[in-house]
Amino acid sequence: MFVKDCMTTSPITISKNTPILEALEKMKKLKIRQLPVTDKGRLVGLVTERELLTVTPSPATTLSVFEMNYLLSKMVVGEVMVKDPITVNPDTTIEEAALIMRENKIGSMLVMEEDELVGIITQTDIFDAFIEFFSIKRAGTRLVLQVHDRVGAIADLTEIIRDMNINIRGLVIHRKDNDIVHMVVRVSTVEPEPLVKELEARGIPVISVN
Repeated sequence: MFVKDCMTTSPITISKNTPILEALEKMKKLKIRQLPVTDKGRLVGLVTERELLTVTPSPATTLSVFEMNYLLSKMVVGEVMVKDPITVNPDTTIEEAALIMRENKIGSMLVMEEDELVGIITQTDIFDAFIEFFSIKRAGTRLVLQVHDRVGAIADLTEIIRDMNINIRGLVIHRKDNDIVHMVVRVSTVEPEPLVKELEARGIPVISVN
């Protein structure tokens, strides 16, 4: 799965000269937390709800309502936006995008194709992608198996599941140490008892069934 499969295409943008209160109102209305910032059609930055709220006066301020409104009316998005935001291209893998966001502690990234803004991908999009990986919204059973890390372990597992005429909806490996891994596999059956018995009979311990 790639960024282009998960991103929001044709994202709503905002001018760098937009007052911050107007930007906040737009975010609230559209139920979004970030807006790409453009200048004459060219991407120049990214503004997030967090940045905008950071510069607004707190309830404990000694400023009067008139003073607050005056100061805020003078502030525009261009003063608080993130310049040169981190971007990815549509063919970036979803796991690479997740890693970049995690390492840089950011909640979204703009998607660029050459010099054109073509999308935006957020943490929510990443979560949705991993939910899709495991087909959580479809009927099935999640098994956690403990196996030795060796060549052919996955092939042995898939052969057993195939012989029982069951589909695999998702599979991921969780390494426990150098020799042992946990295989987390989601299968199509909602009656896993026969499969569990067969796996354990073949020497594959099943440590969790959900």
